[in-house]
Amino acid sequence: MDTTAQGKIIDIHRVMQMIPHRYPFLMVDRVVNVVPNVSAVGIKNVSINEPYFQGHFPVHPIMPGVLIIETMAQTAAVLVVETLGEQARGKLVYFMSVESARFRKPVIPGDRLFLNVFKERSRGNVWKFRAEAKVEEILVADATYVAMITER
Repeated sequence: MDTTAQGKIIDIHRVMQMIPHRYPFLMVDRVVNVVPNVSAVGIKNVSINEPYFQGHFPVHPIMPGVLIIETMAQTAAVLVVETLGEQARGKLVYFMSVESARFRKPVIPGDRLFLNVFKERSRGNVWKFRAEAKVEEILVADATYVAMITER
């Protein structure tokens, strides 16, 4: 893990230690600007080689909105694990709800998706997040969602 003036950088190897997702469902390539208990920025390099582009849609490939939300959630899970440190050992982060999801512009192969995740609050093992997905500083999606931290 590297550190910059903006916050911590978590590379793909560390991401894979922090969350259980694997190909083809590991969506986050890197998490940067991590400020524990506050915010993080996930990065997803969208490639034409993604398996979902075979069917969504072959002639005009678009990243499914639900996978953009999943990428936001994986970024939030990394933020939770980084925040909790040793307390996160043996625990998983599960979606409970998604609210106010909006998709504003299609995400296509070649795009670099930045997921800006902000912790709104946590009470016990329930955390609420707000997230924005951007491509080249253009807002493409946003949502609010709730997750629960639980034993495996």
